[in-house]
Amino acid sequence: MEKPKYTKRLRDLREDNDKTQQQIADILGTSQTMYARYERGANELPIHHLITLCKYYGVSADFMLGLDDKK
Repeated sequence: MEKPKYTKRLRDLREDNDKTQQQIADILGTSQTMYARYERGANELPIHHLITLCKYYGVSADFMLGLDDKK
C-alpha cells in the first residue's frame, strides 16, 4: 500500500523549518514516537493534529494532504 502524500509533506515542512520530531510532537501534545509514526505513514494523522500543523506552518490542509501544490 502506498503511503499517503502527507507523510512526505510532514517531514519536508519539519525539516524546512529546522525542527526535530520531538519539537513537533511537543506542539501536538504527543510523543516523538507517535509523531514519527505519522511521518512514516504507520499511523494516520488525526484531524486535530492536521489543523494544528496547518496553522503552525501557515499552509492549507489541501497542501498538507497533497491535494494542492500551492501552500
